[in-house]
Amino acid sequence: MNLDAMKTTLTRRSFLKTAGVAGAGIASAYALGGCDNNRQSASAANATDLSLVLDYTPNTNHTGIYVAQSLGYYAEEGISLTIVSPPEDGADALIGAGSVQLGISYQDVMANYLASSTPLPYTAIGAIVQHNTSGIMSRQEDGITRPRAMEGHQYATWNQDVEQAIIRDIMAYDGGDYSKIELVPYAVDDEVAGLRSNAFDCVWVYEGWAVQNAALQNFAYSYFPFIDYDDSLDYYTPVIAANNEFLAKNADTARAFMRATRRGYEYAASNPTDAARILVEAVPELDAQLVAKSAEYLAGKYIDDASEWGYIDKDRWARFYQWLNDNGLVETTLDVDAGFTNDYLA
Repeated sequence: MNLDAMKTTLTRRSFLKTAGVAGAGIASAYALGGCDNNRQSASAANATDLSLVLDYTPNTNHTGIYVAQSLGYYAEEGISLTIVSPPEDGADALIGAGSVQLGISYQDVMANYLASSTPLPYTAIGAIVQHNTSGIMSRQEDGITRPRAMEGHQYATWNQDVEQAIIRDIMAYDGGDYSKIELVPYAVDDEVAGLRSNAFDCVWVYEGWAVQNAALQNFAYSYFPFIDYDDSLDYYTPVIAANNEFLAKNADTARAFMRATRRGYEYAASNPTDAARILVEAVPELDAQLVAKSAEYLAGKYIDDASEWGYIDKDRWARFYQWLNDNGLVETTLDVDAGFTNDYLA
């Protein structure tokens, strides 16, 4: 495994950890076989056993999976699903090795593994959220309402090449000078707390969690999304990925899994309050108020303007991978049309 790919995955997991998604206790509770809620008791003795590894501890990106589990959609498809917590180096290596059949990843993280000298044999088979919902959050009083306004301010960085290239890119689009940003380490457990304490002035966040948390705390913030400045950055984050050998040998099972998962996310889109309750019942360590607010926001994002949940637009996928190629951010040149398929959407 190439070290650059590993570094990227660790960085993403570190980012999600500091986003305050959940405590470490949840991760241990959801280890393989570690919680009865994670495995449906299949009524049929011949149910197909599948394992899905999360990208981090359970959160509202995963709501549709927990809904499908709770409401019996997987059981109806003859599937007994085990939800697995990821190891420290992330979900991707487990999926590629075939240790699990399915898992949660991101288009940008997959790029590093697909462009490796020893590419991982896995494929994105569905988009959980239709558009990139990340951007920059700051204190409202600082007036950082657009990329060029980041000049002269401290940006909390994870010191990752793709991350910093994206910041450089949006600043250039807005006529700003990246060299005028002061980079400081991302070293907090909560973005709102970091902004309140002046640990940094601006930070990369996901709107579905950190921005909702700021609103819940009545924190006066400014936020702008990356996709307002460069449509190349409208990549898929997160996605459901599957091991290639599993897909080749079990196409019907993969379609059945996606059929049940689609129903779960359609339910979450139409019934965010109930979906949030289901997630919190499965993972009681989560902040119920924040889950409810995040679920309300994501209800409109799971499908958004797509024809159906899970659909991956080939032009958008290719545009981001071409951007990575053009900026020299991958080990080898990516095939911009590779790494995803819509063939398993039921």
